[in-house]
Amino acid sequence: MTPGEMEMVEVFTSEGKGRGLQAAKEFWAGDVIFAEPAYAAVVFDSLTHLVCHTCFKRQEKLHRCGQCKFAHYCDRTCQKDAWLNHKHECSAIKEHGKAPNENIRLAARIMWRIEREGGGLTEGCLVSIDDLQNHVENFGEEEKKELRADVESFLNFWPPQSQQFGMQYISHIFGVINCNGFTLSDQRGLQAVGVGVFPNLCLVNHDCWPNCTVIFNNGNHEAVRSMFHTQMRIELRALGKISPGEELTVSYVDFLNVSEERRQQLQKQYYFDCTCEHCQKGIKDDLMLAVKEGENKPSQDVVKEVLQFSKDTLEKINKARSEGVYHEVVKLCRECLKKQEPVLGDTNIYLLRILSIASEVLSYLQMFEEASGYAKRMVDGYMKIYHPNNAQLGMAVMRAGVTHWHASLIEAGHGMICKAYAILLVTHGPTHPITKDLEVMRVQSEMELRMFQQNEFMYYKMREAALKNQKIQVMPEPTNEAPSGLFHTKQ
Repeated sequence: MTPGEMEMVEVFTSEGKGRGLQAAKEFWAGDVIFAEPAYAAVVFDSLTHLVCHTCFKRQEKLHRCGQCKFAHYCDRTCQKDAWLNHKHECSAIKEHGKAPNENIRLAARIMWRIEREGGGLTEGCLVSIDDLQNHVENFGEEEKKELRADVESFLNFWPPQSQQFGMQYISHIFGVINCNGFTLSDQRGLQAVGVGVFPNLCLVNHDCWPNCTVIFNNGNHEAVRSMFHTQMRIELRALGKISPGEELTVSYVDFLNVSEERRQQLQKQYYFDCTCEHCQKGIKDDLMLAVKEGENKPSQDVVKEVLQFSKDTLEKINKARSEGVYHEVVKLCRECLKKQEPVLGDTNIYLLRILSIASEVLSYLQMFEEASGYAKRMVDGYMKIYHPNNAQLGMAVMRAGVTHWHASLIEAGHGMICKAYAILLVTHGPTHPITKDLEVMRVQSEMELRMFQQNEFMYYKMREAALKNQKIQVMPEPTNEAPSGLFHTKQ
């Protein structure tokens, strides 16, 4: 955080929440309140050879560290930028014989930085690592067992020549990682690729209907002159007008759950009871649990039976997705929708979950016509539930727009792409790679729409010829990841 950004926010005591951050000036939708580089960050174990260890971008070809053979980088720029944080890690991995898991690597990177700079306030930080909450006293038996195993693994990896820390302090660092580790995504925002700790972000309290969003920006090293390079960082962005003195909040969990489920998730993962207005009043719960109204209103027993069938089907779908059996996923979705449609309302979260999976998997299988119908219904439901500037809503509308374009539904596709672009301008900003991609799509679909309106027959002929001459753009393979919370939890 720059000195100028530090003047835009103030640390204060938030009633019933402890410390928080409040605005020191007025902000408007899309304003960056502050940007913050990671105090320390690591790539997930499963992706260490596919993702750059400095900027966290996915790349086809990465340069491997010649010393430890573990760390991978986009280019010499990223490798050079990483050396301060990788130097001790590099020799420790060589000495240890192999790299430990991501939790141990992140703890070690934090400790080496503390060894360099001390555990107090560092430049650009409003709070020190020492002062962050660790919630170790709230751990259950299973979490305590995992903590002991992590501490033991850390001590085996930590070099004897490095500064030695007491068991209590090491436990504090693991506690901080457990409840404050922020999930990092690749440059397209499509996959979680790592975890980092951002001390200033940890001061921003939760609200299920927040006034801010947090976006990860991988930075940019493409400019020839390094003075124009930007570093990997998170950005706290305003979702609407924020007045001076107003508390800054973000949502730690996906809003697409009824208030009781969100509260349980927050208590389990972050150890607090949510007292936000949406939870206390159950706002939007009626929409998320909606059932068909009118003459054919189903009985409570029928609703209960369909909800249970939906939950069972979602478990089967997760299994089929993890095994990559996508045709089975489609079959399960179709069966479930047949049961849901006469009983559940258009905004019921169980119906929306099945519609989301069906549209994603059918798009991947290039069955775009059927996928677009499900995507449209999903978006219509999301628009009634989510905050109008919610980042997940923006991403969902973008995917639905692309699906409609592939299905040759150019008018509806262009409308959705424009809607997604308007949301992402607020949540991600105009220079984010996802927004830039979307701008290209918006211009292309607008051109095609004009052609379509002038001469429909010629448009389809030209489109057919163009698609024959280019490699068909395949949708990304569906992941089995549920929308994650704001902070990463160790699996």
